[in-house]
Amino acid sequence: MRLKSEELRLSCKCGREMAPSQVLSQRRLKVTGVVQGVGFRPFVYRLAKLHQLAGWVCNTSSCVEIVVEGPRASLDSFIDRLYQEAPPLARVDAVVAVQGEPEGRKGFAILDSRHHSGTEAMIPVDVAYCEACCRELLDPADRRYRYPFTNCTLCGPRFTIIQGVPYDRAQTTMAVFPMCPECLKEYENPEDRRFHAEPTACPACGPRVWLEDGGQCWEEEALLEAGKLLGAGQIVAVKGLGGFHLAADARNSEAVNTLRARKGRMAKPFALMVKDLAEAEKLCQLGPLEKSLLLSLERPIVLAKRREESDISTLVAPGNNYLGLLLPYTPLHLLLFEYAPPALVMTSGNLSEEPLIHTNDAARAKLSSLADAFLMHNRDIQVPCDDSVVRPTAGQTVIPLRRARGFVPKSVPLPLKCPEPILAVGAEQKNTFCLAWERTAVLSQHLGDLDTAETFDYFELAISHFKALCRKEPAVVAHDLHSLYLSTRYALKLSQARLIGVQHHHAHIAACLAENGRTQKCLGLALDGTGYGPDGTVWGGEILMADLAGFRRAGHLSQVLLPGAEAAVRDPRRMAAAYLYAAYGEDWEMAAERLGLTFEPLEGRILHRQLATGLNSLLTSSAGRLFDAVAAALGVCRTRTYEGQPAVELEMSADETEPGFYAAPLTTTGETLILDTIHIFRGVVEDYFSGVGAAKISARFHNSLVVLFTAACEKLREQTGLELAALSGGVFQNARILTGLQQSLEKRGFEVLTHAQIPPNDGGISLGQIAVAAARLGEEKRI
Repeated sequence: MRLKSEELRLSCKCGREMAPSQVLSQRRLKVTGVVQGVGFRPFVYRLAKLHQLAGWVCNTSSCVEIVVEGPRASLDSFIDRLYQEAPPLARVDAVVAVQGEPEGRKGFAILDSRHHSGTEAMIPVDVAYCEACCRELLDPADRRYRYPFTNCTLCGPRFTIIQGVPYDRAQTTMAVFPMCPECLKEYENPEDRRFHAEPTACPACGPRVWLEDGGQCWEEEALLEAGKLLGAGQIVAVKGLGGFHLAADARNSEAVNTLRARKGRMAKPFALMVKDLAEAEKLCQLGPLEKSLLLSLERPIVLAKRREESDISTLVAPGNNYLGLLLPYTPLHLLLFEYAPPALVMTSGNLSEEPLIHTNDAARAKLSSLADAFLMHNRDIQVPCDDSVVRPTAGQTVIPLRRARGFVPKSVPLPLKCPEPILAVGAEQKNTFCLAWERTAVLSQHLGDLDTAETFDYFELAISHFKALCRKEPAVVAHDLHSLYLSTRYALKLSQARLIGVQHHHAHIAACLAENGRTQKCLGLALDGTGYGPDGTVWGGEILMADLAGFRRAGHLSQVLLPGAEAAVRDPRRMAAAYLYAAYGEDWEMAAERLGLTFEPLEGRILHRQLATGLNSLLTSSAGRLFDAVAAALGVCRTRTYEGQPAVELEMSADETEPGFYAAPLTTTGETLILDTIHIFRGVVEDYFSGVGAAKISARFHNSLVVLFTAACEKLREQTGLELAALSGGVFQNARILTGLQQSLEKRGFEVLTHAQIPPNDGGISLGQIAVAAARLGEEKRI
């Protein structure tokens, strides 16, 4: 009734009856998504002013709340533009609007943040410096000229400095830096792009940088001196956004070799940070996709094909045709390149297999044997976060290899609802965990392998921090079936939560389905190195008939022995011996001798007995171990110094123009299809004996797997009618296998799902565990 009287009053004032769209109304809005720390409130303020609306906006610990009143047409337009014109770093998931009675408000205000207990908010990610901050940084007339911590609401640290929600300065590691009058004026001005930019600072009031070189400490000339040291072949530990990097001149082989020796990283490729895109183009072949990834706000490490004429040290990425490039993403990096060589090795600052070092004291204690000097600053890092890694393919898709800075904690929408909050603790290698509620899943940053006390300790701390930020205490915990995984042991100790075990390869396929918003049954190709099989064998080359709730093993690669169990995982020669035994029986040693595969006398006797009797050996269908065997047989890689090295170097060795393949049969055991990869391995060996080059053989081997899996999927489609295929597991980091199989299946009418947001490797396992647990809980509730 009040609305009608308002209409009459307005009609009398203007002398005519107003259209319904011009009648004053009120909306109370709750905006959810990534809407804090990204300039959303000043955007709302300016939008309200533009529409001449009255009311207020504020952050809460669950969302952004808005009360706005004015003509209905203006309100409708205002709400539409919240979606359409949100700031670049914002992501509006939903706007819930409730109509209210207008209260005659005047003006529009930004209110202080409010805390609501038991609620959650989406935390923004860390992103590279923006163009506006870059201009200020390089402008001699600007008060932030050459200030290494310049940022605004469009750029800079977020996730790595947050201590609690709502995301306000007092809840970040910037709380210890009181703003000077000029910064405070910007911070409080809704028209300024630094309005409530929580990390904002300037030389007068913000963090500072210095260089520690032996007994000397440089402040004013810190970047200049660091650049000189790098140019002289020294190794400098550089504190960045999410932790320390170890930097060295990438063209100086002596410096790179020294870094390898000190870090104990003998062959795994190093990442390179290059001065700018022009320098990147000198080193690698860059298409539009590579360039867009390098220049993106996330600034990941991008794998790009190395130019033959590149003068980067071959020690940077031995046995690899690609370089991992990234561009500067902080003002400190940008300024450092004014003095440093234009291409720097920029590898994680940690001891081998330990977590990323992120505090100054820990760097001094643990990196002093690795670095000659330290480029430090005093902005604390709350959450260490490594660089993300992506691999563009010739098919114009992007394989996420490591999901961390720039992408975490961006949420992944789920295709089904979680009946209760769920924690998934992930796998043992490339660990991530995941916290989910309703239809939202938040994966942690890449934590690494849980095989050291330090990494496991951080795993526990990171889970506690995530639960606090999301304000969720999970009632259900999903874990891998492998009882010896430290992540599984962690889950088993949680007496207050319900536990749901998820088979490793089912989790891979469920992750691919969930990421693509699908729930229906598919043919899931799960190809990796190791996963606990319910039958007591080691799985890793699987075709599952699966949906989110369950699976059936429809097919797998030929099983061979894993002689010495873990010893065979670490030594590709042992896997070559196992496949030789499977292919040639008792004549395997003669074949090994012809291949030049040698073993120490005692080692050889033990291996012979293991293959003959199965002593201390398990059966495996692992695709990863097949790659190991072929790489060792061809002499491409017989010593593994990092996980996946044989497979990487085998892919790199393949002739890109070779179309040949080894035909292999499909057989059945009961209801299970067997893909005869022993036959393929024998083809590899016979070609080698015939004098065919390793490059051609490697290509034929890759092509053979594409042909064999395509044939298997066609046969299973005949039996099941399934035309949806999901590709997951670490083998799909291999671009030749991924693109070849995807194109082959699509050509034959399959719909093919792959990963684009989360890694196909074990870094995506936790999302799959979430999806499986949610599906099983949902089924229980329906029953």
